[in-house]
Amino acid sequence: MQKTRRKTGFTMAELLLAVAIGGMLLAAVAFAFNASAINCRENEEIFKTMNNARQALFRITSQLRTADAVDPNTPSNACSFIAADGQDITYEYRIADKKLYLITNVDGSTYVLCDNVTAVTFTKTLTDDGLDCKSVLVSMTVMYGDMQRKLSAAAAVRKNLD
Repeated sequence: MQKTRRKTGFTMAELLLAVAIGGMLLAAVAFAFNASAINCRENEEIFKTMNNARQALFRITSQLRTADAVDPNTPSNACSFIAADGQDITYEYRIADKKLYLITNVDGSTYVLCDNVTAVTFTKTLTDDGLDCKSVLVSMTVMYGDMQRKLSAAAAVRKNLD
């Protein structure tokens, strides 16, 4: 009697099946990693946009709280005042380029304070005599991609809080 040897190992079909399954798993992992990287970048850009807007609002409200005088006659997209250090400045939103600007009125210097802005409104509450502002509410809408976020801050002009 002749003994038959049993061959050990994988057949070609089994190897091809294992490679196909492994390839699908690697493709799924690569797709998930790519989606995660894209999401991380978008979140970082949204964070930068929001942080920039928050810093702009903080600067505006800090200066308004200590302002010597706020012009009540400026349009709703701007706010002009004399800061505590004597500077005559204006914050102005320009819809044409979607930016918030800081303008020093003495020499006309213009600085971009915030990008990606879709709307800014300065709502001024007048004093009883109507000659000055008691407080200013600043509402700003920023956009990144298709996401919009609205931020608001208010500042009471301490000099006019009789």
